[in-house]
Amino acid sequence: MEKLKILLADDQGLFAESLKTFLNNYAEDMIVAGIARNGKEAVSMAADLKPDIILMDIRMPEMDGVEAVRQIKPRFPDIRIIMLSTYKEDALVRSALLAGANGYLLKDISPTELIIAIRSLKSGVVQISPELAQNLVQARYNTRARKPLRISAQDSMAEGEKDTFEYLEELTNREREIFTLIATGYDNDQIAEKLNLAEQTVRNQVSTIYSKLGVKDRFEIIRLANRIS
Repeated sequence: MEKLKILLADDQGLFAESLKTFLNNYAEDMIVAGIARNGKEAVSMAADLKPDIILMDIRMPEMDGVEAVRQIKPRFPDIRIIMLSTYKEDALVRSALLAGANGYLLKDISPTELIIAIRSLKSGVVQISPELAQNLVQARYNTRARKPLRISAQDSMAEGEKDTFEYLEELTNREREIFTLIATGYDNDQIAEKLNLAEQTVRNQVSTIYSKLGVKDRFEIIRLANRIS
């Protein structure tokens, strides 16, 4: 079995070494290939080691985690990066996601949950702590549900993407509910259970939301949720 190659980027040596030991000993499908002590080292080691996944701290000396993501992602788009931090500020979470991070988890996550999150990330499931996702989405949508949803050209998620998306108010109330749940990390089964709907109904509504907003997947929904201005 080919193991997932992981790079840790964290200036807290004890934490990084402990996490390395845990993952190497208890995650049979993972191997920690190295530890970067700051953002600059993370950029350099990403080029040298070509890891599958980077667990990246936010606050580090010389170069912070967000800037490291900005430099790594354009060069190595296949590397998936999870921010692993103690910081909960909305601005930091948004900056990391907009820079290209594939997730943002808090360091108080249990080791077992972290392993599950890493494995899910390999399958393309965006990882974000529910507490953070809820704060981000609800804070913005509770006050701006009727404001046009716009994305500037410089923030475009993909080349050729439309600069202006359909208005949120074109979504029905039910579609807005589902949109918010998607953005906070719910899958179709969870949405169906929470809203007391059939799973097929949820799938149909999700397809309609994608079509109206011009997005392709849940990752773009989460990224989009943090670009509303």
